[in-house]
Amino acid sequence: MEIKTGQDYINSLKGRNLKVYLFGELVEEPTENPIIKPSINAVAETYDLAIREEELATAQSSISGKNVNRFLHIAESADDLVLQNKMQRKMGQNTGTCFQRCVGMDALNALHSVTMEIDQKYATNYHNRLLNFIKMIQTENLVIGGAMTDPKGDRSKTPSEQEDPDLFVHVTEKREDGVIITGSKAHQTGCINSHWIIVMPTVRLTNNDKDYAIVGAIPVDASGITYIYGRQSCDTRSAEGGDIDPGNTKFAGQEAIIVFDNVFIPWDKIFMYGEYEFASMLIERFTCYHRRSYVCKTGLGDVLIGASAAVADYNGLSKTSHIKDKLVEMTHLNESIYAAGIASSYQAQKMKSGVWLNDDMLAQVCKHNVTRFPYEISRLAQDIAGGLVVTMPSEKDFKNHEIGPILKKYLVGRKGINVEDRMRVLRLIENMTLGRNAVGYLTESMHGAGSPQAQRIQIARQMQLGYKKKLAKILAGIEINDKIDEDKYSDYFKRVFKVPTNKKL
Repeated sequence: MEIKTGQDYINSLKGRNLKVYLFGELVEEPTENPIIKPSINAVAETYDLAIREEELATAQSSISGKNVNRFLHIAESADDLVLQNKMQRKMGQNTGTCFQRCVGMDALNALHSVTMEIDQKYATNYHNRLLNFIKMIQTENLVIGGAMTDPKGDRSKTPSEQEDPDLFVHVTEKREDGVIITGSKAHQTGCINSHWIIVMPTVRLTNNDKDYAIVGAIPVDASGITYIYGRQSCDTRSAEGGDIDPGNTKFAGQEAIIVFDNVFIPWDKIFMYGEYEFASMLIERFTCYHRRSYVCKTGLGDVLIGASAAVADYNGLSKTSHIKDKLVEMTHLNESIYAAGIASSYQAQKMKSGVWLNDDMLAQVCKHNVTRFPYEISRLAQDIAGGLVVTMPSEKDFKNHEIGPILKKYLVGRKGINVEDRMRVLRLIENMTLGRNAVGYLTESMHGAGSPQAQRIQIARQMQLGYKKKLAKILAGIEINDKIDEDKYSDYFKRVFKVPTNKKL
């Protein structure tokens, strides 16, 4: 049955008998757990947004022939990629947290081109299998989780060189009807809230790593899978009752460790097996999509900037020059992230399979900005908010019949402002810069889709210093031995100077 609304989605997660551990105990029903619920609500919003803003959050698919949720759409133009970014920013504004669907979207788009190129080399049937899978999930409107990051063990060794082979997901048995995998995936965003998981390699592989070159789709409730829920700062506030102290009561992100203990994948859900040399291509294309997907953080930035402006107003400082200047700086940093991400999407190129891939250099710049700017935005938010953002008594203290009135007397702000409103916006700032949703806004911004050095490596590979030195020498009147060879720099020219061929937005 097709899922349509956010409530339909929540209902689809019930009764799945998942093996989920939280605080050392098995969770009987994740959808009823107060700590897990906010992360489910964030995903549910992706369904409701598609109903409210159809043009932004849905697209016509040539695969299923349906108007589908944009998180399940294969980009058929640069416009599609741009609209992904606009949708991601809107979702960040609506939830103030990680809404957990970008990884699956970017994995599907990356696999679309990679599977075709494997087929062309080895006469496999991966691309058709993927298309059938995409058609199914688009028809039923399901949530897909992408699982790439392995625990890795000794980072100086390849997967096959590890003392424990299970530190990377690998095939342990090849059968007539499919394969059996064992291993683990770490830091898995929204995995428990998904319907299917796509496992992918996480590092470049060698000939000795063929058993680790596995890409396949697995139902979240498949036999042999255990989920161990990740701890988040201040997460138990969601279980304490009340709606002030959590800061963002309705929405939160989710990460978990997935353990695969002899999990079966049928052949029709396998999209790579043994083609180890294509692992790096998949990783590079996935990260190209995913690093510009971090424009979602500008939606969170919009919320934090708004909270900072609100608390300044509540404190009677909205017209103070240094406060206004800090809000300008926060906005400048936030829009710089967005500019690089959306420019990457605008400069997309069509791949052999028909999917469009965004510009890699600008995707790296976008993500590298994300590893820095949210931290400065958060610092400025705390600066504007003042010390009360970390010293404020609890909601229960405010509601206590004896000390509550005292707190309301002494924690008053500008005349006419409700003390509770001031407390709420301070808790939101705490939530996003120190608390539960700082996971999605700060640390995830640092390490998600690769930590800062990963982007610097990719930027260094594409700097084209030879070409740029020749430009400088020509203008400086320095004689050069050879002219600029456009064939040598064809990829650079195509990226920077090619006239867009798709329609304008």
